[in-house]
Amino acid sequence: MKIALALLLSCIAFTAAAADTTIYITRKYLNLPVSQKQERAVMTYSVDGAEERRFVIRLSKSPEYWVFSDVSAWHGKSLRISCNGDSTALRMLYQADRIAGHDSLYNEKRRPQYHFSARRGWINDPNGLVYHEGEYHLFFQHNPFEREWENMSWGHAVSRDLVHWDELPVALHPDKIGTMFSGSIVIDYDNTSGFGEAGKPAMVALYTADSPERQVQCVAYSSDKGRTWTKYTKNPVIDSKEKWDSKDTRDPRVFWYAPGKHWVMVLNERDGHSIYTSSNLKKWKYESHVTGFWECPDLFELAVDGDRQQKKWVMYGASGTYMIGNFNGKTFTPESGKYYYTTGSIYAAQTFSNIPEADGRRIQIGWGRIQQRGMPFNNMMLLPTELTLRKTKNGIRLFSVPVKETEQLFTSVAKIPGMSTSIAEKHLAVSTENEMRMKIKFRLNHATEGGLSLLGQRILTYNMNFNTINGVFYSPEDPTSMEITADIYIDRSSVEVFIDGGAYSYSMERMPEEGYMGMPFKFFGAVDLESIEVFRANKIWPRSGSN
Repeated sequence: MKIALALLLSCIAFTAAAADTTIYITRKYLNLPVSQKQERAVMTYSVDGAEERRFVIRLSKSPEYWVFSDVSAWHGKSLRISCNGDSTALRMLYQADRIAGHDSLYNEKRRPQYHFSARRGWINDPNGLVYHEGEYHLFFQHNPFEREWENMSWGHAVSRDLVHWDELPVALHPDKIGTMFSGSIVIDYDNTSGFGEAGKPAMVALYTADSPERQVQCVAYSSDKGRTWTKYTKNPVIDSKEKWDSKDTRDPRVFWYAPGKHWVMVLNERDGHSIYTSSNLKKWKYESHVTGFWECPDLFELAVDGDRQQKKWVMYGASGTYMIGNFNGKTFTPESGKYYYTTGSIYAAQTFSNIPEADGRRIQIGWGRIQQRGMPFNNMMLLPTELTLRKTKNGIRLFSVPVKETEQLFTSVAKIPGMSTSIAEKHLAVSTENEMRMKIKFRLNHATEGGLSLLGQRILTYNMNFNTINGVFYSPEDPTSMEITADIYIDRSSVEVFIDGGAYSYSMERMPEEGYMGMPFKFFGAVDLESIEVFRANKIWPRSGSN
């Protein structure tokens, strides 16, 4: 979700009362005290007389938590810090080679233990998902300076297995054009852009720069596997406000279209997704438009039931609704839809570019809108999933299941055959941990509704009369069957559920019923349990935190 920018950082002037301090940089991090009770103030970093950063921060002499800046790029230089906020708080800043709160990092009360979350600050849309030279790159919308939305930047993390993530310094910071909204990344193997070096293809990012007046599309590139970035000097490369008479033109999704030997950009504009083409990632030509979508587009081709001779294109938007159709490199022609395959906390999901052809998977990560209440970080990413197209009784549909790499996270601790619900609840009470996974299969027994609750919160409700799961319409492949299978992933603050092999999935915040005193897991309605398997979850974070 995009929230209207409250302050245009490049236009806010300091008052005469602005406080300043200068620090000679000898350490990796600058730690800053913040409080949500404090009004936002403008802060700038300057080096050698040139302004390097400008952002807003709730700097406070009575901090609720601390945030940090990676200042290692200015090692051996004097960093001048100005802020029009509390001068007392400004004097509390300090350098260190660890972030404040290092000792408790990744062990906080609501820290997801096998989902990605940022060390500090707010995150939302995944951006620039790309595989390159053995690394999966996850960029994401990020406010490094507090737990709420602002200062939109691109955070960055890398993984070699889609499970264990190493968070790197912020990749793209706000600039004079605007703040860094969503976008995508490609590897320019043929150096069509001219940004590459000899034998080293450039990693090229296309992103939206947002300001109160307009949204424009810009380019940045990296020659060191995304560790440092250079913004194109002739940005923006697309400014389509006049064409659409609308500010809403954002979230470029770019990929190489081999049959036409050109780049394709899918861009959300006003009431749907526009298609642009380019030969060099700099000059773009408008081609067509598909109405009916909002934000964060994606467009990709998938084999139907794994048959490479039968492929279809899928287009979707931020809500996860999708259309199936054909694409000729310039125009997407829908054949069916709109459908949904996932609901709940997920939003703005994107798929990885540049997955090796030998792998061939379409891997997706979505933003989990899960509030991490009282924590110095907020929101999370949901599990990476593999998307496939399959034939069903209703036609071709999109399925989603966690990628095979997630299997390493879970150890089976109990496999329980069919039994009464009361006995199963006792088994589950013994097996329950704060983070776990559970596979269950049950059948309604002369009942219209049944399911499972966790600490009083209903996490799975199947209603046969209205054909719903948790209130969302769902019809099993066998429309006369009363049976449901569910693969349930429970983390400290979230629940993800995959129904009937990924035909439908949903996610939610864990919200135990206040004062609940019964069995942790409780079945309700008349249900016959056919099987239950319980897994212990392994944590993805280092035991003692990291820098």
